[in-house]
Formats: sequence, structure tokens, C-alpha cells
Amino acid sequence: MFHWFHDLRRKQILARPFPPEWEAYIDSDLPHWRCLSPEERRHLRDHIRVFVAEKHWEGAGGLELTDRIKVTIAANACLLLLGLPQHDFYPNVQVIIVYPWAYWSRLERPGEGGVVHAGISGRLGEAWSTGQVILSWNTVRRNIRRPEDGHNVVLHEFAHLLDMRDGRADGVPRLANQAEYDEWAEIMAAEFQRLRLGVIEGWVDVLDGYGATDPAEFFAVATECFFELPIELKERHPALYGLFTRYYGQDTAARAEACRLTDDRFSESTIDGL
Repeated sequence: MFHWFHDLRRKQILARPFPPEWEAYIDSDLPHWRCLSPEERRHLRDHIRVFVAEKHWEGAGGLELTDRIKVTIAANACLLLLGLPQHDFYPNVQVIIVYPWAYWSRLERPGEGGVVHAGISGRLGEAWSTGQVILSWNTVRRNIRRPEDGHNVVLHEFAHLLDMRDGRADGVPRLANQAEYDEWAEIMAAEFQRLRLGVIEGWVDVLDGYGATDPAEFFAVATECFFELPIELKERHPALYGLFTRYYGQDTAARAEACRLTDDRFSESTIDGL
């Protein structure tokens, strides 16, 4: 009964016309938009409508939520889903909380003798297995302005949510079969160790060094790079790029080659009012 009502509600959502102002937001705030095929754009519009309607949104720290904030976050989050089968729009996400700027989060760290050290830590974004995603809107805006820097907090945090679909944050999302898990383990382990060695020895890599923290962060950082710097990732890490192409069902390097993202397209003047 629940599934029938759920499906009916989604059909009703998708039967409504796509708001023209939302189209303008996506065109301005999703650097990949003009590079997508007409079919991919159609699917992304549908994904955005369902995502915005089904998630609970909260503004924090004095931020007044707008449709532009919701649509921008939804467009970036749903970009990851375009080639994924049976994704169900991040069912492990219930609430999206948006702060205007970076925010402080309580941090507890276990120490010797069972002592817990408590403190606070500045954050740009978080994803929780309990269903909350927290984002800094200023960081989202900054990432949109600079797609060439390889950082996108929305892609990063929602990659964590894909990772946690099986209940574990271990850098291994749900895959189709044992052969895929075996291939994932082999390539990701080798690439993770390669990045860790590079950080220790001071190499400059297209992958951010934060990915050397642990396998979960490596998956999130590599996802950012796969969508933001795909040509560079393919050149320097072809095995990792091929693995992600198969997982995400998208050839982001071919897309970028066919439609080069330029700095001029996403200059400060382009996103006035963001």
C-alpha cells in the first residue's frame, strides 16, 4: 500500500510543468548542465523535482531557504544519479540543513583510559548515516564559481551517502555482483595507497590529499575529481577513471572533451545573485 501511494505521489510531482525559473537556476548553477545531452537533461529535471519535494529542508544560522538554494543543491546531488540504476533518490537522506557560512560542529575523540576529549570543529559539510546532510551555502556557491579546482561539497557529501547505502562508510558503495566488488577492492586499494604515498612524499596529484585520510574520504574525493576534473583524472589515473565510469554509468571525460567548461562561462558576472 505504501509503495503504491509513494509511486502515485511521484507521478503527480512529475506531471507538473518544470518551473522556468528552476531551469534558469540550473543553467547558472550547474556547470555541467550545458554539456548534458537532451535525454540527460530530461532525466535530471525529473530527478530534481522528486528530490526537492521528498526531502525535508531546513535553513540554519539565520539562512532563509529559497528555491534557488534547493534546486542548486538538488541539481548537483542528482548529477551523481544519472547513470545509477535503482538509486531511489538517496533514500538514506531525510533532512538537508543549510547554513549560510561554514559552521561549528561538536567533535568527540576517544583517548587513553576511556577518556573522551570533546571540542568543536569548523565544517563546510557533513553527511550522517542517520539521514542528515549539512551544507554551507557559501561553500556551495564558491565551488560553483570554480569548477576547475576539483572541489564540490555537494558531490562530496552525497558520495558519502552513496557509500553508506549498505550501512557502512567504508568507500565501497553497493555494487551488482562479487566480480564488481573484487575489481573495486583491487583498484581502490592500489589507488588509495598511491595517494597516501604521494601525500607523504609531497607529490602533486589531481586527487586532493584529503582523500588519503581513509577509504571513505578517498571515494568522496575521487568522486569530486571524476565530475570536476575528469580529463585530468583519466590521464593520470586511468584505472580509477574506468572504475568510476562503470560505477556511475557516465563518461565524464568524453562529455568534458565535447563541451569544454571554460572559466568565462562561470565568471563572477555569470552568477550574480547566487
